Order: sequence, then structure tokens, then C-alpha cells
Amino acid sequence: GILLTHHSRSVRPHEFETMRKFMIDILNTLDIGLNATRVGVVQYSSQVRSEFTLKAHAKLENMVRGINQIIPLAQGTMTGLAIKYVMNEAFTAEAGDRPKVPNVAVIVTDGRPQDRVAEVAAEAREKGIEIYAVGVARADMTSLRAMASPPFEDHVFLVESFDLIHQFGLQFQDKLCGVDLCLESDHGCEHICESSPGSYHCLCLPGYTLNDDGKTCAVIDYCSFGNHSCEHECVSVLNGYHCRCNEGYRLLDDGKTCQDMDLCNTVEHGCEHQCVSTPGSYYCICPEGQLLQEDGKSCGTCKSANIDLVLLIDGSKSVRPQNFELVKKFVNQVVDSLDVSAHGTRVGLVQYSSRVRTEFPLNMYHTADEIKAAVMKVEYMEKGTMTGLALKHMLENSFSEAEGARPSSRNIPRVGLVFTDGRSQDDITEYAKKAKEAGITMYAVGVGKAVEDELREIASEPLEKHFYYTTDFTAISTIAENLKLNVCPEESQGEIEVKDPCACESLVEFQQATMSNLEQITQKHILHKHRLLFSFR
Repeated sequence: GILLTHHSRSVRPHEFETMRKFMIDILNTLDIGLNATRVGVVQYSSQVRSEFTLKAHAKLENMVRGINQIIPLAQGTMTGLAIKYVMNEAFTAEAGDRPKVPNVAVIVTDGRPQDRVAEVAAEAREKGIEIYAVGVARADMTSLRAMASPPFEDHVFLVESFDLIHQFGLQFQDKLCGVDLCLESDHGCEHICESSPGSYHCLCLPGYTLNDDGKTCAVIDYCSFGNHSCEHECVSVLNGYHCRCNEGYRLLDDGKTCQDMDLCNTVEHGCEHQCVSTPGSYYCICPEGQLLQEDGKSCGTCKSANIDLVLLIDGSKSVRPQNFELVKKFVNQVVDSLDVSAHGTRVGLVQYSSRVRTEFPLNMYHTADEIKAAVMKVEYMEKGTMTGLALKHMLENSFSEAEGARPSSRNIPRVGLVFTDGRSQDDITEYAKKAKEAGITMYAVGVGKAVEDELREIASEPLEKHFYYTTDFTAISTIAENLKLNVCPEESQGEIEVKDPCACESLVEFQQATMSNLEQITQKHILHKHRLLFSFR
């Protein structure tokens, strides 16, 4: 708040001392402090002088000292000028005014204003300043009412003489401090607002601490005290904490230490050869030379369903949009032939052109339906054919454990399938070799202008089981039907082999396709001719 004291030539020295005591009495009832009630004092006559600002004093004794050091001004009663000063200078952030804290001005005067007060006082009240007007002796009641806030019975006071002002001070304090600022102002306290004379402060509920803003509350982080003794993890809760163990461990009765849960010894794991515990889980392994079967428990020399498969599909410009849709159907045909699940076969898809894009990694989808839906949403990239870059991406990223490939210690076969329709624009030799050296079984499927030598370089041995080629996209569904992405040689018999283009069967197939195409062209030509004739008639 701001105290405005007026001193005219007519006030005698002992009367000014009584005024000084009145101000100190008011201060004694307030909760003074930079975070509580701030008080500034302005003295005016024909001029205005700030005795001290809202932020000048944080302690009551310093304010009292400041009031005792006030030297009275002489002539004049420029009350309007004083109110304007308070509004524009005293209640500013620079002078120590705080946002959202009520602004109260107490004007003490013993004379009639010599300037206009009604308009400037109205402006001050509109800006949210609550004005109390205290008149002594010759003060004019009409002027007091013109400057004070409504209701007047709470804000306007007239004292007959300076001798009575001290007695009046007690009555005035009740009015000033009777305001419950928690009810009257937008206090912003998150939990509890507690009023004190002329001020308020915020409190928090048990288990919470007040933040630096003095308004919001935060749960006390008991774990941060560093005395919890939790072996793994400390979890703060309201009014305390509890210990939590990492996955795969259980909390012992002392509530602090953790014990590894060896699930191989605690559950019926059913592993045929050996069970390996991991935190919170386990898996089965087989002896060298044998593979874990689809059930994830039994071992055998061969199996076809349980693989990690990454498909690399060519999205270059030469494929064309309608054929790219056929490629997507080819992928879904392959997916239909697999036993897809989190523990069975996992499928990842990568599209490449001038750059490489993972459409989905091995660990994203665990059902065939999810994979097929994702495949149909794949958007055609166009541009170049960087097969070498795609092979590098497959080896370094797609078959990483981060993207869902299972650890090599699990002996789950890794299979890569490259589908392309043209010559690679970069070198494939290095990463085709590295992929096979890393134990990845590589299949190569070529269409149209795909280069046979490149496909052979990509494909694993024996080539006739891992390399497929057809002249056009319409025949790729036949490859999908015959493709068995397995690692068991005894199951690979009967797969289609690379067709010799000069073989009789191939020549007949070529002739039939050519005749069919010629017939279609002829039909279109005749129809076009008819339309032309019709339009000329």
C-alpha cells in the first residue's frame, strides 16, 4: 500500500508528530515484508515527494526509521497531482509493485484540494487502486468522497482534530485490515491461502512443498533426500516413498533389496535342450547344428516357419505405379505363406530408390493381417535404383536387435529378399558379400530389365533355390506361390528354377504372350478407327 500524507502551512509541528505516530500505528498492525505487505510513503503539498518506495524497506523498523526522518513540506494542497503520481510512479514494477497483489492508497489530508481530484481519482480506481480518504480538522467531506473507493462508509473518515487521530487510528486499522485478501483478491494459491493483516501467503497440503513462485505446490520428493537405501529404484509417493525392483527381479521382505528371478528355475519352461533366464523372462536354446522349432521349445535339424525376414523392394521410377501395386500384392502373398508371430516369423519391409526407407522394422507388427495392411499403405518412391545402399541398410539397420532382429545366439535364421526390376546404379558386390558372410540367407527376385549377374551375386547358394526371374510383373505371383523362404534343403525340392529363355517351353510362353498383346493392340486400333469414322460423319 501507499500512504499519502498532506502537510499544509497550517499544520503545527506537534500535529505533524501526531500524524507520524498515526502512520507508525498502522504499520505496526501489518505483516511487513517483500513477500508480504509492502508499504511506500508519499508526502505532498504544492509539490509531491516520495519518501520511500514499495521496495525500499523489507523490515518494519527500517520503515519506522524512514517515517521518523520525514521533513514536512510547506504550502499547498495538490491532492490530484499526488494521486496521479501514486498511479503512474508509485504503483509501478520499477518502484516495487507486484502483479495480482491488491493496491491500496491511504490519503491523509487536512485541507481542501487546490486542483481537480474527481477525474484522476476515478482513473486510479479503474486501474484497481483501492483508495481510503482520511480527513483531519478542516478537510472537505465532498472532496474526500470524490477521491475514495465505494462504499464510502468503509473508505471515508473525518477526524475533528489531530489530537483525536491516534484514537481514530485503531478504528481505521480494523477497516483496513478487516479485508480478507484471500477472498478479495486473485491470490493464485494452488492449495491454501492464509490471510494476515493487509496481506496473505500461500501454504501447501501435507506432503507438498511450496515452489519458488510462492504459489504452486510440488510433491515432496522423499527419494531425493538420498537416505532411502533402495537397491534398484526409489519411487516417491505422498508423504513417503517405496522401493521398486527392475524387471526380472522381486522385492524382498525388507522392502529395499532385490533378488533376480531365475524364471528357468521357477516356471515350467518346457525347453527341450536348455532354458536361458533373462530379467523378467526366459528363452530356449538348442545344441549347435539344431534349430529351435516353431513352438519356441523343441529342437530339430530344420524348420521353415521361424525366421526373421526383411524384404527389400525396388521403388524406382522404372517400376511404374500400377506395377508397384503388383509388387505390394507379391509381398502380401509371401506373408500369407509364413507363420507370422512375435515368437515365430517376424517381417520387416524396406523400400529403396535413390535413397532407402524402412517402411516398418521387424518388431513393429506381429500378425499377418497387420503386416498386409501396412504393406498396402506403402507409398511409391520413384527415382533411382541404389540396390547396394539398400543391402547396406538391411545389414546394418534392419537386422539389428534395435529394430527387432532376434539375437544370433538364438539361432533364428535371418532371411533377406531383394525384389528389383533394373540394373543397380551403385556397387552391390561389397554388401551382397557381407550379407551372406553375416549368415543372412539371400533371395533375389528380378523382373523385366533386372540384370541376371547382379541377381546371382545377391542370391545365396545354391542359386537355383534362391534366384528367380520373370519377364513381366504379371508373372510374379507365380514366383510368390513357389517361393519357400526356408532353410531346410530337404524342403526346397520342387521350387521353380531359372528358366532358360531358349528352352522350348519358354519360347511357347513368349509366343503366346506376344500373340495376346498383338490381339489387344489390334482391338484398340479397330475401335479407335471406328470412333474416327463416326466423328467425321
